Amino acid sequence: MPGELTLSRSGGTCAGRFAAMASPCELLLDHDDFAAAALQAEAAAQEAWRIEQKFSRYRHDNIVHAINNAGGRPVTVDEETARLIDFAVTLHTLSEGRFDITSGVLRRAWKFDGSDRLPDPAAIAALLPLVGWHRVQWNNPVLTLPAGMELDLGGIGKEYAVDRVFGLVAGMSDSALLVNFGGDLRARGPRRDGSAWQVGIETPDAERTAVETVALVNGGLATSGDARRFLLKDGVRYGHILDPHTGWPVTGGPRSVTVLAADCVQAGMYATLTLLAGAGAEDFLREQDGLRAWLVW
Repeated sequence: MPGELTLSRSGGTCAGRFAAMASPCELLLDHDDFAAAALQAEAAAQEAWRIEQKFSRYRHDNIVHAINNAGGRPVTVDEETARLIDFAVTLHTLSEGRFDITSGVLRRAWKFDGSDRLPDPAAIAALLPLVGWHRVQWNNPVLTLPAGMELDLGGIGKEYAVDRVFGLVAGMSDSALLVNFGGDLRARGPRRDGSAWQVGIETPDAERTAVETVALVNGGLATSGDARRFLLKDGVRYGHILDPHTGWPVTGGPRSVTVLAADCVQAGMYATLTLLAGAGAEDFLREQDGLRAWLVW
């Protein structure tokens, strides 16, 4: 899974770029010490790849695979995994059950490839008995997942990786920096010239038109939406955010939500919860005092 890391330097900014978690990843450093940047970028890439290897549902040698293939037997997890599960439980509660890390099994029926091929409703109904956090026994650090069910931490993994990489690199340098994993960001500034990092918020369509440019000094920015994963049938767009209660996509909500928060995990949490609120997205945001967000319908 670890791939190629490239380094560049331009205009007093060093950059490291690599791929992880099915996303282009970028580390921007507001200094021109290329040797130091190489060490920082290598540390960033290795940490991102470590997290991907540990929590990817596509591997057969990690904790997620062990849980999903335990056949109903209890599994004792490490501290890092336990923290992510506890966070997922918090999101489950805040979303009234709409954020559910057992809902990944629904991908057996749904293929969000931009086509018009909707799944058979009977196939979705057959999977629903395998969905529902209430069926899981979680007594930290011991988790018991009923046979046939699956755990999928992909909904929180990328934002977690951004914050982990940010903390790691921030501890190696005092310079301003920006961590960008596929549009999920964490920044520290201002830059040496006093400016902020400029981040564009785009529409979730093929044109990717800029909606607004955000001057990001310190904090996290995360986006949740259906830009790349959707189905289109008879003029109706079905986004990949599924309601675990029904097995069908959430309807009536915005196509994308971008949130600015203290860190990337918090930004991702609010973006996801807003999208899961569907038609009540704006009402949900109004209840979050002082939260800055951008909705694209």
